[in-house]
Formats: sequence, structure tokens, C-alpha cells
Amino acid sequence: MRLRVLEAITDSALRELDLDKLLEVMLWRVRDLFAVDTATVLLVDAAGGQLVAKAASGLEEEVFQGVRVPVGTGFAGRVAQTREPVLIEHVDESTVVNPLLWERGLRVLLGVPMLAQGDLAGVLHVGSTEPRRFTDAEVDLLQLVADRLAMAAHVHRSRSERAAAAMLQDSLLPGVLPTADGWEMAARYVPGTDSGVGGDWYDVFHLPDGRIGLVMGDVVGKGLPAAVVMGRLRSALRAYALEFDDPAEVLGRLDRKASHFETNTMATVAYAVIDPAAHGMDLALAGHLPPVLALPGREAVFADAPVGPPLGYDLAVTGRVSAHVDLPPGALAVLYTDGLVERHETDLDSRLEQLRLSVSPAAPETACVRIMASLVGDQPATDDVALVVLRHSPGPGAD
Repeated sequence: MRLRVLEAITDSALRELDLDKLLEVMLWRVRDLFAVDTATVLLVDAAGGQLVAKAASGLEEEVFQGVRVPVGTGFAGRVAQTREPVLIEHVDESTVVNPLLWERGLRVLLGVPMLAQGDLAGVLHVGSTEPRRFTDAEVDLLQLVADRLAMAAHVHRSRSERAAAAMLQDSLLPGVLPTADGWEMAARYVPGTDSGVGGDWYDVFHLPDGRIGLVMGDVVGKGLPAAVVMGRLRSALRAYALEFDDPAEVLGRLDRKASHFETNTMATVAYAVIDPAAHGMDLALAGHLPPVLALPGREAVFADAPVGPPLGYDLAVTGRVSAHVDLPPGALAVLYTDGLVERHETDLDSRLEQLRLSVSPAAPETACVRIMASLVGDQPATDDVALVVLRHSPGPGAD
């Protein structure tokens, strides 16, 4: 039997199947190899608190009815919680949560955890309508099958999350930057090679009275969870921006929202409101690195603005503060995420100085090219890089 199980789980033809078909084929083989009446796979949900019936053979109703079992509750929940095989020789409401199992007349259940790279992927369980014993060797073999299925589920989820995060990120980044008379903008976004798509974002939008909102944010974390939080923060910030003129007030409201609803989440955000008529911008920083400013005839400097705590965990108990920054004709402002300047092998201060030296008054697209060439060059960034350059165009006849 061991040889047959090993042949089943190493069959090269399985590599060509998607996850749903792989589970279908493997559960059919499990029923045959172990001489059982049912075989079911429950995968852990994204939050890690519930098992969801994903595939079944002999008890398809579990999937059709969307059976969910809390981790730690009942038979499958106990397997998930202990991460050890569990054998039940008396199946009823006192031992299992799902009534389908005892209504089908199952007498014996054996469940094993699905583990991939130390993480719980789900639970595989088999059942018999006749009393029978499972030997230690059979338990070990079923665990081998579960490990094979766990790795397939892990790879599938990783690929799906990367694709979903990339699609979400693409859908939320501005396709076309807004324009205003006398003001120009350019932007860059490059996903990190190590983190994949994550929670970095930039946003630029029109506000009432001709003003422009400019956001640069970075949610701590990576992958789809960070991207989802990013999307919610982005939408909430836009809503608050329509209600409140002061960037500090907007970030204060966003902080309250993040602290209450986005538990265990932290983000840094820079929010600026450009007033073309006043030739300047109001700026608030929540744990975010300050913008770089370049004025005609002067060296570039970092904006003189107070850096408050990041969003989340109710850190800003004393409130948030805005600063006003003058942007006369010819001035350039550069907002960015830390992926542009942070490198494991290089001191942050030296990288920030490198950024400052790379900024000078120029057309925004030209400035983006210079900054990316200096800070990224021919080496891929390990973290996401977001960059927005804003320029107050020089007057007629200016150099």
C-alpha cells in the first residue's frame, strides 16, 4: 500500500492540474487506496480562524453547502488546532460539529493536518460507514497525502494572492495624473522583488475650489492583506479629504478609522493639499519621510514639517499638526515611500542625502528619471518604490 500511495502523490501528471482538479483526483484515489467511503479537504480561510470545505469525494454536500468549522471546535477543528492526527470511533453531535457526517452514517473518522512550510493549510479527513481500525502505517500514509495537498494549496494561494494584489494595486493607482494650470506632475511605482506587491500607494485627486490632494502611503506588511488594507485607507482618506481642508485633520480621522477597524495594522502616510492660487501646499506627515523640496537657485532640502506617529494603534494621542510649504514658480516637491531609500546594506542617512542631491528644479518627468537612476539604477529594489514629483511651472521666459 505504501508504494501505491507514493506513486499516487508523485504522479507527474498531477503537476499539470489546477488545484480544484488536483483535489478531485487525489480524493478519489484516497478513497480507493484507503478503502473508505468519504474523503474531504477543508482549507483554512484567510483570517486563519475557520476551515472551509473545499473538495470532497463521497460527501460532496460539504462543499455544496459551504461547510465551515471554527479552528479548535469539533473534529476537524481539533485536528487544525493540535496539528496532530485525530481518530474518532464514535461519530455524533458530541464529537463533530457538522451534522452531515453523522447523518451519512459514518462510524469512524480519521483526520490529519495539512501543513506546508510549517503553516497550517487545512485538514484532510476520511470516513467509513463500517467499523474499522486505522493502523499507524495508514495514519502516516494519509499524512503524506495531506502534506502533498498542503503544498499544492500553498502554491495556489500564493500565486492567487500575488495576482489579486497586483490587480488591486493597478486598479487603485491613478491612471492619469490630474492637471492644473501652471502645475505639472509625474509618478513612478515599482513593486519590490522580495515583498511582491504590497501596501505602498500614491494618489492624486482634484478637490473643491481648484485644490489638489496628493497622498503617499505605505502599509506595513506585504501581499494581498497589505494591499487590501491599503485600498480601504485610500478610499477613506479620499472621503475625509472632501470633508476637511486641513491635512492634519484628515490624517487624524484616518488614524481613528485605522486604529478601530484595521486591527494590528500600521501605516505611514504623507498627505499634502496643493493650493495653486496660494503658490504652496499644506502638509501633514504620519510617520512618513518628509518630501524633498528644490527651489530655483538653491540646494534641495527636506521639507520642514513635523513627523507625527504612524497610523494605527491610537499612537497620535496628542493630535496631528500640519505645516505650510511655499512653492514659488519653478519649485519642485518630491514625495516617496521608504522603498526608494532603504537598503539593507546601506545607511539610511546616506541614502537620504543621495536622494537630496539627485533633486533639482526640472520638468517632473526628467526629475523622476534622474531620481530613479540615482537611487535604483541597475539593481532591483527589494521593497516597493512609489514616487511622485510635483512642479510649479516657471513663468513665461524662465529657464
